[in-house]
Amino acid sequence: MTTAPHAARRTDTTPDPGVRDCGYGDEFRHVYDRIFRKDAYADLTGRVLAGWHPDPAAGTLELGVGTGRVAVPLARELIRVATADRPGGTGDPETPAGAGDLPEIVGVDSSLTMLEGLRTEIDRHRLPITPVHGDIRVEREDDRRYGLVYCVCATLSMLTHPDEQRAVIRAAARALAPGGVLVVETAHPGHVRALHDGRRDASFFTPYPEPNTGLLTCSTLLPGDQPLWRASHVWFEGDGTSRVGTEISRLTEPEEVDAYAAQAGLVPIDRQADWLGNPLAPDSPMYIARYAHAGHDTEAGERDGDA
Repeated sequence: MTTAPHAARRTDTTPDPGVRDCGYGDEFRHVYDRIFRKDAYADLTGRVLAGWHPDPAAGTLELGVGTGRVAVPLARELIRVATADRPGGTGDPETPAGAGDLPEIVGVDSSLTMLEGLRTEIDRHRLPITPVHGDIRVEREDDRRYGLVYCVCATLSMLTHPDEQRAVIRAAARALAPGGVLVVETAHPGHVRALHDGRRDASFFTPYPEPNTGLLTCSTLLPGDQPLWRASHVWFEGDGTSRVGTEISRLTEPEEVDAYAAQAGLVPIDRQADWLGNPLAPDSPMYIARYAHAGHDTEAGERDGDA
């Protein structure tokens, strides 16, 4: 879900020795899909991203694809829209007509564990998603440009230095086709600080729908010159077992992402709290920001997002 220090340009899950996995995939491999559900909200995310896509035929790039929680429903929605009006098309993403020219999603991740999970989803659903073992901070070596590039689920904040985050946004901007759109979703620092209420350490429990399941998080705001946040999670299963994983991320202000985007030559479209379209509040858990490549009609993009 995060990054690596050297570029790789594989079009499958073949390991590239130049990419160093930070270990997130292995740390959370047993519980990742339990915590980050492939549920109705993930489906909504896919629909919203599809609605924001200025040109599905130009392709889509996800930075930090994970196991496909967002890429799979997005691919389904793009296929549904692309095939609904074709002769013999049903709009069914499992059995589309004219499957040879379906909108493609390229998904980049440094974790081979995550990409293996994605490959399982691709094979199960027969979707046009290409997994790439690579570094999201590094510009792609091919000349391909995409209509939509997105980096969601707080992947950007997993990079713990602003130079690394800036590199991701720069690489994303250079991967955009003229008129293309970049979407970034990451954790909102205001929410984390509200949970801590002035304290260095805090803990909170998030219940999940199944009986006796949930996530206990022990949260620490780390000292230093960067606003780092360490979260140690304990996942409880209904059968009484548990799994532990720890991650460190950088509290990244929305204005910082705006600055990265401006430096990369992008212009802002809008910002919101979630995929339901709620406005951003000081204590919203996440924020979603959209940016346009030069030449994009931002007013039209706003109209599409409201639809």
